Amino acid sequence: MEGIPTSLINLKASWEELKTENPKLRIRDAAKHLDVSEAELLATGLGQNVVRLSTDFVDQVKKFPRLEKVMSLTRSEGCVLEHKGRFQKIEIHGSAPHQVGTVIGPIEQRIFFSAWKYGFAVNSDTPRGPIFSLQYFDAQGDAIMKVYLQEKSDDDFAKTMVLEHLHKDQVSALDPVPYALPEYTSEDDLDKACFSSDWENMKDTHDFFGMLRKYKLNRLNAVEWIGDNWAHQVDRLSARQVVNTASETGLPIMIFAGNKGNIQIHQGKVKNIKQLGDWLNVMDPDFNMHLNEEVIDKAFVVHKNTVDGLVSALELFDKKGDMVCQFFGLRKPGIPQKEAWKELLDSLN
Repeated sequence: MEGIPTSLINLKASWEELKTENPKLRIRDAAKHLDVSEAELLATGLGQNVVRLSTDFVDQVKKFPRLEKVMSLTRSEGCVLEHKGRFQKIEIHGSAPHQVGTVIGPIEQRIFFSAWKYGFAVNSDTPRGPIFSLQYFDAQGDAIMKVYLQEKSDDDFAKTMVLEHLHKDQVSALDPVPYALPEYTSEDDLDKACFSSDWENMKDTHDFFGMLRKYKLNRLNAVEWIGDNWAHQVDRLSARQVVNTASETGLPIMIFAGNKGNIQIHQGKVKNIKQLGDWLNVMDPDFNMHLNEEVIDKAFVVHKNTVDGLVSALELFDKKGDMVCQFFGLRKPGIPQKEAWKELLDSLN
């Protein structure tokens, strides 16, 4: 392993020992156990089954449609969304380093490239055979997005893409940085009258993000402090009722889950619901959701004004106050949300 830093060699040895003790342990859980980031652990495979990619991430993502049908995986701390399909249409907005990507099609995403730091091409041996993936991480070494080739993917183009985007440094250890927590407004310092007025006068759900920035609020505090007219707490396991009712009635829904670098979105019906211990799962042919209910600390029904009327959601938060995922009724701009969706959320307690 010429040129590989001793720190990576030692970390790889620790991981191999851990895998011997726990052969089914996932890399993300192994990283937590070893007190390193997932990206650092993945980098122990450099020179073997892992190749580091260059940092021209926008150019790489623009090429994703040429991979044909893939599986795209995005996760928050407690929710994983997996979609099989094509990156059908990709639009890039803004200028570096704050470019935002909009992905539309079978795979739907909102990509925030300012958070992207590391990329890898990975060849993994699994019980189902070898699997090739492209994996991207933020500055903390946390996973942003993983794209797995499928039976109908273009393997040849994937190999070409990797060669076109090789990082010049294939040996150095990574240097992840701790996440700097932003400073938020306290409840005592919040001008609740102005905050309430701004909430009431929203014209679009996207106005909400500007409002959070204006008042320096995190999302959980915003829904906790706005008052029951706009948001109220419900049972933390309410997602069970939402997805099971949607499955039984054929009500189309939207599910949002992600991280600082990418939000993945499901739009449509959910059919095959499976509860496995603490995991609430949607197991449909081209879409899987894996929601770890153990991570959920609080759940709120949240209403926002738009020009099309109220838009209502079930929002789930973890113990740190971060968003786990959101559920909406499927709707398009210019069309009000379905009354059946509002009635479902009103039934939660």
